[in-house]
Amino acid sequence: MPEFRSALYMGSVMHHRLRPREHRLRYSTFYLLLDLDEIDALDEKLRFFSHNRFNLFSFHDRNHAEAGGPSLRYTIERHLEDAGVKSGGPIRLLTMPRILGYAFNPLSIYFCYRCDETLCAILYEVNNTFGQRHNYLIPVPPGVEGRIRQESRKSFYVSPFMSTDMDYLFSVVPPGNNVAVSVIGRDQTGPLIIAKLAAARTEMTDASLVRAFCLYPLLTVKVVAGIHWEALLIWLKGIGLSPRPAPPDWPVTLGHHVEPDRSPREERDERPLTASRTPQAAPGGRERVSPPRS
Repeated sequence: MPEFRSALYMGSVMHHRLRPREHRLRYSTFYLLLDLDEIDALDEKLRFFSHNRFNLFSFHDRNHAEAGGPSLRYTIERHLEDAGVKSGGPIRLLTMPRILGYAFNPLSIYFCYRCDETLCAILYEVNNTFGQRHNYLIPVPPGVEGRIRQESRKSFYVSPFMSTDMDYLFSVVPPGNNVAVSVIGRDQTGPLIIAKLAAARTEMTDASLVRAFCLYPLLTVKVVAGIHWEALLIWLKGIGLSPRPAPPDWPVTLGHHVEPDRSPREERDERPLTASRTPQAAPGGRERVSPPRS
């Protein structure tokens, strides 16, 4: 049995914009799944991972959630409490770490559990390149197993080529031997963009961290460079910019669970990537909560 519940996930990410010009990208990547109660123990055990200090890989609380709470777990629990979600179990964060002191995470995902370790909510933490952050919190009803489908109104500006007048449809296979996440952005016309992550689990050790660094050197720098490069390509295709509104006044937008009765087209859009266990090196590539949408 692995020493830690925390783990390393290696796989790939795909984005596919459908309109008004098609644009697709795919790149190899890795994420850490960090049990928030284990981070200090990981710091003590692993040579190449540190908590709130410089290392080859590190995790800094200030890169996540809002400042002011005594701990990251405390902040997430307050969001759950404000949304009326009863938790009390582990909280595990899927995110990219700092690599040699630098990190940028477009999307980090908190898997929040009840005391019996059944999933009670998923919190999606979104960062944009303008230094802003917002969260989408969606409860998971008791008894839901397997693939989880959720929906939320978009309330936070991310891409300069998309407005906030959209909905997000999330389809998630929670972390186990594999993890899979699909996000479909839909406007009044239908699906506009599809983003997918698929990755396979490996034990988090010094050896696996060094291997990840060799496969994906300076990954977090490449993520930011890739965002700007793809933005240039999209702009050259003649896709115009959308005005950037002010970020929402509330830190969390509350979404809702969706029963699995999607149409065949939506099921096809939600189909996850296949996670590879032998990924290739990456190319150059107490708070107020918003009310649920009725």
